[in-house]
Amino acid sequence: MANRKEKPENSSMAMDEEEMKELGKEMEKLDTNEKVKEKGRRPDPKQHETNDRKE
Repeated sequence: MANRKEKPENSSMAMDEEEMKELGKEMEKLDTNEKVKEKGRRPDPKQHETNDRKE
């Protein structure tokens, strides 16, 4: 991730479009849920809660 010199005013993850593109490239490298399962691991359950199960 890009080195930040200032904290963003809006607490966003990316301060500008260039940083947003870099974050997108990082996310493309992440395993999908299926690949995580193939490795014998469990995907993050928080990402899969339905609205009726959220607290």
